Amino acid sequence: MERRSVLGGVGFGLVGAASLLATSRAQAQDKSFTVALVPGLTTDAFYITMHRGAQAAAKALGVKLVFQGAPAFNPVEQVPVLDAVIARRPDALLIAPTDKVQLIEPLRGAFNAGIPVITVDTYIGTGVYQTGSGNADFPLSYIASNNTLGGQMAARALAKAIGGKGKVYVSNVQPGVSTTDERQEGFISEMKKDYPGITVLNTQFNDDDANKAASQAQSVLARNSDLAGIFGANLFSAMGAANGIQQGGSAGKVKVVAFDAPQTIIGNIKSGLIDIAIAQHPAEIGWFGVAAAYAHLTGQSIPPAIATGFTVIDKSNVDDADIQKFIYTS
Repeated sequence: MERRSVLGGVGFGLVGAASLLATSRAQAQDKSFTVALVPGLTTDAFYITMHRGAQAAAKALGVKLVFQGAPAFNPVEQVPVLDAVIARRPDALLIAPTDKVQLIEPLRGAFNAGIPVITVDTYIGTGVYQTGSGNADFPLSYIASNNTLGGQMAARALAKAIGGKGKVYVSNVQPGVSTTDERQEGFISEMKKDYPGITVLNTQFNDDDANKAASQAQSVLARNSDLAGIFGANLFSAMGAANGIQQGGSAGKVKVVAFDAPQTIIGNIKSGLIDIAIAQHPAEIGWFGVAAAYAHLTGQSIPPAIATGFTVIDKSNVDDADIQKFIYTS
């Protein structure tokens, strides 16, 4: 089992977090804070699990947590929710932006209103904050999995599963989503760097539509009878592609790696529909989000980036007791 955790490029880890929070609690005295968490969407197990991590931190710190989001992952639905949250004037805002460009100006509205902004899971601009340059560096911190690393881990796992040779492709949502862009880039760069026997075909964009991802998988398979593997850059992409491969009669022959690990992934791995899942640690993201907001509100400095870890799940470890805590639950 491969597990990776990179907590803060400036040495901000669990021990540092505990020390920081102890100092913050001492300084906060009787102050009460409200922190708002706006997820990418409210119905996904990833964000539900993130919410639970945020709730745990809020309870420990005496913070009021507001959780409000849209039912679909897109800026058209997220921006009105964000505007409503800003109107409530929380003391700090945690948000998973649904587009790294289109959410810049709406979030600047929060910043201009004096509300500290921390992005979780996804980012705006380049995701590099507090540099004093650019039009999107105003958030305090970006807290998320290192998605480039996650894509690299997916590439290594898939390469091993297919014996280091064959054709593969990435099934992705759409360009412009920071997390899935980076997963794709990490996957492709790792394949090209370390696996000369593997050919990476053109990425297929499915607009977060599992049925479209299934149709694309069937089309790619029809053009490439030697297709060996698919990396689904998010769960809908992976599940759609896997269903397409199954419908095309190549289940088991074409290996599928899924990014993210909701409860349903266990059965899919056991049945062979999905071969490998790269599990993020969304509860950690939520916990660190609230902790960082609280630290800032109580006068502490926080790093501009905090990275959480991954766990690789396959048939060899899916039943292990210590894996269960990395499964997203709704």
